[in-house]
Order: sequence, then C-alpha cells, then structure tokens
Amino acid sequence: MEENNKLLNISLAKVVRMLIADKRKIIIYSCVAGVIGLILAFGTPKTYQSTVVLAPEESGAGFSGSISSLASMVGMDLKVGQSGDAIYPEIYPDLMSSTNFIVELFPITVTKSGTGEKYTYQDYLQNHQKTAFHEYPKVWITDFFKKLTSKPSSGPHKTDPFHLTKDEDDVVKAINGKISCTVDKKTNVITITVEDQDPLIAATVADSVQVHLQHAITDYRTKKARVDLEYMQQLFDEAQEQYKQARRAYAACADSYQNVKLQKYAQKVEDLENEMQLKYEIYQQVSEHLHLAKAKVQERTPAFTIVQGASVPVKHSSRSKVSSLVIWMMLGFMLRTCILLWKNRRQLINI
Repeated sequence: MEENNKLLNISLAKVVRMLIADKRKIIIYSCVAGVIGLILAFGTPKTYQSTVVLAPEESGAGFSGSISSLASMVGMDLKVGQSGDAIYPEIYPDLMSSTNFIVELFPITVTKSGTGEKYTYQDYLQNHQKTAFHEYPKVWITDFFKKLTSKPSSGPHKTDPFHLTKDEDDVVKAINGKISCTVDKKTNVITITVEDQDPLIAATVADSVQVHLQHAITDYRTKKARVDLEYMQQLFDEAQEQYKQARRAYAACADSYQNVKLQKYAQKVEDLENEMQLKYEIYQQVSEHLHLAKAKVQERTPAFTIVQGASVPVKHSSRSKVSSLVIWMMLGFMLRTCILLWKNRRQLINI
C-alpha cells in the first residue's frame, strides 16, 4: 500500500527538467514521426464526399380520404392510408447496406474526372482504385495468392446476390465502406453520403444511390396495390370482352329476327338483351374498381423532397497534410516522453 502511494507522488518539476535535458532526442523522435506522417499523408489517395439530403413525405389523410369517399360512393369500403408500413425511415440504412441493394449499384456507369474514361462501378472499384502507400505489401500478397488459387473464367458471369464470388463480395464490402446513410429521428430527413477518390464519381454514385433508394421504397410500398391493380385489370379485360361478345350476339339475333313475329324468337332476343345488360353492369362495376385500384397505386406511391441534391465536391475530405504532420509529431513526442518516464520512474518519485 505504501509502495502504491509513492508511485503516485511524481514530481512534475523533475519531469520538466528531464524533458529539457532530453530535448535533443525528443526533437529527433518528433521529426522522425513527422516524416512518417508526411510519407503516409502523401502516399494516401485523397477522398471526396458528396451528400444528398432527402425529406420523405409524411403520411396524410387528404388523398386517402378522397379515395375512401370515392370508394364509398360505389359501395366499397377501402381503408387506405391506415395500415402501417413495415419499412420506415429508421431502417433505410439497413436497407442500403443489404447485399441486394448494393449489387444493384454494380452496373452503374461512372465517368472519371479529367480523363473522361467510363467504367461500370464494379469494374472501377476492382481495377481502377489508387492504393495507399502502406497497403502495397498487403495488395502484393493478396494478388500473389489470388493468382495461385484463381480458376480460368468459363465465360460471362451474371452477379447473383444469393451466391457472390470472392471478388464480388470484396466489392460489396468496399461499397458499404464508401456509402453511409443517416436518418434524423425527429424530422425523418435522410442524409446519404458517398466517399470516393474521384469527385465526379462520388457525385454520380450519390445521385444513383438516391434514385435506387427511392425506387426500392416505392416498389415496396406499392407492391400490394400493384398486384391488386394487375388483378383488376385482368378482370376488366375479361368483363369487357364478355360484354362485347354479348352485345354482338344480341345485335346479330335482333337483326335476324327483326321481322319475325313468333314469340319464341322474341323471347330469345329478350334473353340475349338481358344477358348483354347483365354483362354491361358487371363491366361497369369492374371498371369502377379498376379506377379505384389505379388511384390506390398513386396514393401508395411516396413522394420525396430533395433538400440537397448531389453535387461534385470541390475540396477533398481527407485530413490535411499539416494536420497529419502535427498529429504524428505529437505522437513522437508522447512516445519519447513515455520511454523517459518508464526508464526514470524510480528517480521521479518523491520520497
């Protein structure tokens, strides 16, 4: 216990005198660390960020109420806009990080600024990325083992999100590291940020991610309504065709027996007329349901307000070289200080 108390009573005056006496080595440590920091800073590719800000519409009762009123006029009970969504803004980041969503970004065409060269986003990430200076040994080792274990290509390969190759999985991880999505819990405002070594590609991908996210959300929210619309369209086509056939049969029969006075022929014409009228009523009702189904799809389609669109960043988002120099020099100073404190720990204790 007494020993622990002694270790805590360190003389600051002795520490300061010790640092002053060792200032030459402290400067050497700081300068060496600063050089290392500059080498890493110059050897690390610059990155640029492009940001998109979206505001999804709030669920309102205006349009939903109009559809419900329209439905009640034709004897239907449609409680639209009252069912909750299984997908909501808080899980948009999880949606964007899913493999299915990321794979859809593979075929995006990106253009390299300066040269104007065009690639697919997948090809660009696999073959046209600059490598940081300190990552070269890892890349060399990875490429060496990849050549040893690689198999000859058997022809064109279509990406299957269910069964990715090693290279495709690496691209998915790379894209996940470059794209981030945050949602403000109070306002539900969505902020999408894309980071890349090329400013034009960063803006292009940010805009594409925004569009893909909107399509994914729209597809989910309108899926049930679109299935219903497809079914109603099928019923409408069938009812329309049946009505046309009944009308043609009635017209042909009426023309054939126009001057015939026999009761059985008149009864046949009347039966065909009644059948035509019945088919028309069915056709009319299905037509009304079809229009309501179309309105339901429109009502379920979300709208997004683009608060801030994608733009090509002018300034890089990487840490400045001056900041790297200062940080590494401080690390060098701290390293030398820790070594001195450890070596002279007994002399620094006030007894």
